[in-house]
Amino acid sequence: MTNVLNTSHASRRGILRLIGAGTFTAATGGLGLIGSSPASAASATTASTARGAAAVPLAGDPTFWQQVERQFVLDKNVLFMNVGTVGSPPRSVLQTLEDTNLRVAVAAESGYSSFDDVRALAASGLGCDVDEMAITHNTSDGMAKILAGLELAEGDEILTTNHEHSGGNSPMQQLRDRKGVVLRRVALPVGNAQRAEDYVELFRQAITSRTKVMLFSAPTYKTGTMLPIRMLVELAQEHGLVTVVDGAHVPGMMNYSMHELGVDFFAGSAAKWQCGPGGTGVLYVRNKVDARYNPNPLPAFWPTITSSYPDAGLPPRTTNATASYDMGRYLTSVGNGSIALQAGVKQVMTMWDTIGRQRIEDHVLGLSAHLKELIAERWGVERLYSPKDDPRLVCALTSFNPFANAADVTTQAKSVEFVSRMRSEHSIVIRNVDFPVIGASSSHWAVRVSTHLFHQHDDVERVVDAMWKLSRAMA
Repeated sequence: MTNVLNTSHASRRGILRLIGAGTFTAATGGLGLIGSSPASAASATTASTARGAAAVPLAGDPTFWQQVERQFVLDKNVLFMNVGTVGSPPRSVLQTLEDTNLRVAVAAESGYSSFDDVRALAASGLGCDVDEMAITHNTSDGMAKILAGLELAEGDEILTTNHEHSGGNSPMQQLRDRKGVVLRRVALPVGNAQRAEDYVELFRQAITSRTKVMLFSAPTYKTGTMLPIRMLVELAQEHGLVTVVDGAHVPGMMNYSMHELGVDFFAGSAAKWQCGPGGTGVLYVRNKVDARYNPNPLPAFWPTITSSYPDAGLPPRTTNATASYDMGRYLTSVGNGSIALQAGVKQVMTMWDTIGRQRIEDHVLGLSAHLKELIAERWGVERLYSPKDDPRLVCALTSFNPFANAADVTTQAKSVEFVSRMRSEHSIVIRNVDFPVIGASSSHWAVRVSTHLFHQHDDVERVVDAMWKLSRAMA
């Protein structure tokens, strides 16, 4: 996985002068390549790589991130910190949508396509091959496609958790009711006291002779715990299990390589942290055998939701490093698609690649770490439901108990009021989440804060000050 390039202060000043002088076009979001043709973008990227570290500023350079922030149209009177629910497309993507929709309407263009160019760009950014990448409507759509296509029979077990999203729970529950598949759930601990090995051991203890699939969210949308994907995948490989990851929050937040993770299936959103158009997602399906990361045979899988399944059927799935066919094409080709949405996904993927996915990860995790430390200082580390000290478990989602009276976290009305008053009294948008806690008689209603690339350190301090003030007012 990529490391951030180190740059000199002089190099940062140089690139910022270029931005300030308007050398970078408006369509690029002030970041060089956005809005350029694929060929010119590739050429410029190659040239930038050849030049090395001098081409980009450090991840923590506040002036650079302020320039990034200006590419978004978010209401300046409201501090939006609920990216975990929905992102906000940058200005250049909105323009692409408008222009493309008009062009499609004028020319009556059809969208019967597998959008190979968009899939190739998404695959490059997410560390896989184009034949393994599909563009979907969202994470829930991807999860449904995965579970509908797996070969499971009565009595087969899916090992999952008690902190899953409905986008995964719903298709699993349909398999339970339609086919007699058994759902077994690992009860996840919360807070900062766990290490990655603890979660792996919980899954290890829950595997039985009937377990066929290991399905989990990483990170969990409820607590922001980044379950250790690679470690869990290695456990699954030991037992010959299929791995399915609900990675709704990974694209645009984390710089992960699907190949290096070794997962069999991975569904994510393109409209949350990736800030693409609403109604877009990504779906990775392992489509060849790579002994470095996952030597196990490919699982039996059918692209059940497609409009291009061949009359003669598909050949057997490969047993080596050469794909038998382009699985992503079948999963993307579903009738008349939206050319505009696909163009928006391509635009925003290019923007992220230009800024640098590792650079973005470092920025958003740095803000999240700052937030967690401030919460621990004021409320105590025991109030965190999100890990902060094991770097393998952290992400840019932070859930905690903000109430002066800690017991109020079990009262839904209090949590709803807290989120509402943060908006009405402090002009800050966060959200609440409920989840079971081991040993508690009722669910906890925590608040959840998202830190993203359009946030700065002072935004983190502002939200902490506001939450502290409101928690005292509600005591």
